[in-house]
Amino acid sequence: MALINNLSLQGKLTENASLKSHNSWKVGGNAEILFVPKDIADLAKFIKGIDNDVPLFWLGLGSNVLIRDGGINGAVIVTQGGLSDLSIVDEENFIVRAEAGVSCAKLARYTSRLGLTGLEFMAGIPGTVGGALAMNAGCYGGETWNAVQEVEMINRSGEIIKKSTDSFDISYRSVLKNPEEWFVAGNFKLKKGEKTRSIENIRVLLEKRNASQPTGLPNCGSVFRNPEGDFAAKLIEACGLKGHKLGGAAISTKHANFIINEGSASAKDIESLISHIIKKVDETHGLRLVPEVCFVGKK
Repeated sequence: MALINNLSLQGKLTENASLKSHNSWKVGGNAEILFVPKDIADLAKFIKGIDNDVPLFWLGLGSNVLIRDGGINGAVIVTQGGLSDLSIVDEENFIVRAEAGVSCAKLARYTSRLGLTGLEFMAGIPGTVGGALAMNAGCYGGETWNAVQEVEMINRSGEIIKKSTDSFDISYRSVLKNPEEWFVAGNFKLKKGEKTRSIENIRVLLEKRNASQPTGLPNCGSVFRNPEGDFAAKLIEACGLKGHKLGGAAISTKHANFIINEGSASAKDIESLISHIIKKVDETHGLRLVPEVCFVGKK
């Protein structure tokens, strides 16, 4: 591979790899290079060895991203399946460390089984810790960074850096950071809870999610941020858009802030439908919805 120096890597390195199986909408083109590291050390070796002018893009479960049909130039790093360490690092102070590829649902279950409370809401987030840290993911009244004590990041030189929460500007679904540094792990400060209650809270939350969201169909989770004091789904539904289709993409009849791939959707179908929603809500309510989803790659 011309973009990579001669390396002895333990992870999986593929050229011109399809990204459809690496995102929850099941759409998009190919990655010029796809790398799934074995661990953080393997990731550091990869980044040190790749040419500095090669763009890096990060994927976990691909649940908050629309990969366009033209694919992604440069290297796509998939953390899920590689950066998977999860452990309690300070039992006395209830601190749990989770690497970027750990699913949010797994972290929620793990901490609840330890009798710790504070991350039960993460059972409802269809992504990984890395993505949750990058966007301050949240649901059902909880937000990721409310529990973060410290994070580990990797920079473009392959160096691991530890940072405290005051190094970042955190807000609703937004984390401002150095664009040349990426999250590889987080330490979460939790509270002593009651194991049975935490597990029951997760069960109730998942029942609520399954009843109100199209969980069995390809989707990215919530497409739009909720405007202050309102709900994106409510505004979309008021425009009569529930069930509206464009190509193989459709607005869910179960929850209007979800777009599903009915099986034949292209990324272009989904992006066009998102644009249509924004236009209709603006015309009807005089309010411009802001997407949560990240648009990446070439059209």
